[in-house]
Amino acid sequence: MSDRLAPYGTRNVPRYTSYPTAPHFNEGVDGPLYARWLEELPAATRLSLYLHVPFCRDICHYCGCHTKASRRDAPLERYAETLAREIELVGEHLGTRHPVSHIHWGGGTPSLLPAAKLEDLASRLGRVFELMPGIEHAMELDPRHVGAGLARTLAAIGITRVSLGVQDMDDTVQKAIGRVQSLEVVTAATRHLRDAGLTSINFDLMYGLPHQSRDTILETVARTVELRPARIALFGYAHVPWMKKHQRLIDEAALPAPAERLAMAGLAREALIAAGYVAIGLDHFALPEDSMAIALADGSLKRNFQGYTTDTGEALVGFGVSSIGRLPQGHVQNAADTGAWERAIQSGRLPIVRGFAMSAEDNARADIIEQLMTDYRVDLDAVMRRHGLTLACLSASLDKLAPLMADGVVARAGSVVSVPEDARPYVRVAAAAFDAYLGQAAASAIAPRHSMAV
Repeated sequence: MSDRLAPYGTRNVPRYTSYPTAPHFNEGVDGPLYARWLEELPAATRLSLYLHVPFCRDICHYCGCHTKASRRDAPLERYAETLAREIELVGEHLGTRHPVSHIHWGGGTPSLLPAAKLEDLASRLGRVFELMPGIEHAMELDPRHVGAGLARTLAAIGITRVSLGVQDMDDTVQKAIGRVQSLEVVTAATRHLRDAGLTSINFDLMYGLPHQSRDTILETVARTVELRPARIALFGYAHVPWMKKHQRLIDEAALPAPAERLAMAGLAREALIAAGYVAIGLDHFALPEDSMAIALADGSLKRNFQGYTTDTGEALVGFGVSSIGRLPQGHVQNAADTGAWERAIQSGRLPIVRGFAMSAEDNARADIIEQLMTDYRVDLDAVMRRHGLTLACLSASLDKLAPLMADGVVARAGSVVSVPEDARPYVRVAAAAFDAYLGQAAASAIAPRHSMAV
């Protein structure tokens, strides 16, 4: 990575899996408004579904997800029953079986749900929605809890893609982050999944972890490449102990310095590309034949709350505690408290507690940011005209681009803004120039403190 651009890597900016970002959601969007938004959706609107299961057997020290530990199945069974009722409740407001092109189960570790509950929920989705041919049905997994039986269950309920949370394969790093899983465990999980016919496998890796070094991350990449997952996500560890108290278990003195973190990200990226993976956006890699690499090539790549995606849904409907949805009218988010979520659903109410109603300008800025994050190029005039607006709305953002242009973070030719290849790791900084809310007081009680750009 260029020394000239390196200082931009330490800037704190959002990840832009949504715009506006979640801290700016407000309580003006609630259950009754969400119900109306659902009822207003045309019957042909193609949906994407997200199911959040906030349970793990143990909480890893690095985790930034909304989840909790449970060693017993009873809480998971109760949760699954409420989740089933929420699916039915949303279906009642939709009024018709909308087509669904993508389903994603996240968490937590959703595969911890008992097999009978997984089967019931999958069957219920098929009754409430019209699952389209060729649907991508994905689930996040902990390789420590993947056996042959689970792999067969996942295949039986229609899962077509799985993501394994590998993070790092060095023993010292694993102990420091509270997630010890040997290469043998990861290899066995991969084999069980492939034996069951689940060949679309993703690995999630991380850089910036305690005790990580250039050598250890390159060793992790080498072991990963040997197992040949179809996709690899290489995330930068976000150390936010003010938000995630368990991260205080991580020794901050063992975290790599910003310059070393940048170097590790660059080395891992180069190694993955050398191994034949296509670099996609900020932090994803895919084999050339994978659908994500194809989406990058044909311009259909998207970005949502799950990160980079091939999802073609026109609206995202979320289920479960804290889940976020995105409809044409705006963003919605469920209650983050399990009790409040359950009580709302049991009383027949949609459990939405906050969200954001989008204006035409909000939608235009969201499109600009998404195009920069996925294609590194956007025609501002074309986007604004599509939303019935003019470039005058972006005058403040264009002013913010000036220093970025001087440093080579962005280039501009007329109304086309692009990110040069050597500056692409810093694309979040370019996207932030178009964020009208960045720096404003957040609607949430806790002011947002974002992670480093790289």
